[in-house]
Amino acid sequence: MGIFAAKMRKEERYKRVLDHFRVAMPEVDTELEFGSVFQLLVAVILSAQCTDRRVNQVTPELFRHYPDARTMAQAEADDVLEYVSSVSYPNSKAKHLVEMARMLMERHEGEVPSDMDQLLLLPGVGRKTANVIQAVAFGQATMAVDTHVYRVSHRLGLVTKKENTPYKVEQMLLKYIPEEDVPRAHHWLLLHGRYVCTSRMPKCEKCGLASICPKILDDSKL
Repeated sequence: MGIFAAKMRKEERYKRVLDHFRVAMPEVDTELEFGSVFQLLVAVILSAQCTDRRVNQVTPELFRHYPDARTMAQAEADDVLEYVSSVSYPNSKAKHLVEMARMLMERHEGEVPSDMDQLLLLPGVGRKTANVIQAVAFGQATMAVDTHVYRVSHRLGLVTKKENTPYKVEQMLLKYIPEEDVPRAHHWLLLHGRYVCTSRMPKCEKCGLASICPKILDDSKL
């Protein structure tokens, strides 16, 4: 009975959170700007430990010179570095972008694959990036866990302290979020973390989930 009740409480928490986001953010998508799946992949690689705003500032000129895998594969890392120097870790990212484009040309005729294993073979692509590509570009029910999703999932009690890695958080979220909601749920949690449930000084007074937030309830007891 205790285990069943705990499971019901977890399910009810997910229901309350998802119901809120369905109303608060019915239409939601990535804030990265791109014109193709290749450009989305480039933007996501550049966004690692960097803001989408900064990425959107550098990609227009980058894509003007290197709009697809074919053109970027012909470049050198220093050529790309000229356009991405203001993002975090620009040297390694420029190198990865050129290597990634060359691999796409060599193995996929310049097209970005939708398969997870093939995506993970691309330079600069980790599980989070691959999940974003699968969800945004190909409409697959994958859950990318970045720092915002990780933080918000813990604060809202969607996961426990035992889910202490991005992969464990991803698996728990996929267990309880209906498949049809998964692609949007990534953006819901990410944007909530970016603009409301921020790392420092979260805007709890503006949060529509404050009444069920374990963090707020725990802090109120102090």
